[in-house]
Amino acid sequence: MKFHKVVVAAMLAVGTVGLSLPVTAPAAVGIDIDIAPPAPRFEAPPRPRAGFVWAPGYWEWRGREHVWVAGRWIRARRGFHWVPAHWDHRGRRWHFERGHWKR
Repeated sequence: MKFHKVVVAAMLAVGTVGLSLPVTAPAAVGIDIDIAPPAPRFEAPPRPRAGFVWAPGYWEWRGREHVWVAGRWIRARRGFHWVPAHWDHRGRRWHFERGHWKR
């Protein structure tokens, strides 16, 4: 059990660092937890902005609790579309997939 917690903590640490780096490849990173995220908050999307895509806000698991991450503008990538961060219920667990670019 302790090993499992260390692995999850390491995955969260790596994932948190990834939020501050630019996305350079269309890859998704996800985690699985037992605690359901709260209902999404409503954020009115801002007016369209040329050359950018709106990434809506989402609940992020930070080791002990869910924390709301506000929506933000990200630079558009030609030939790709943005897949927003989201939670999926898989069996008895919740799977989080970070927002990512997809062809």
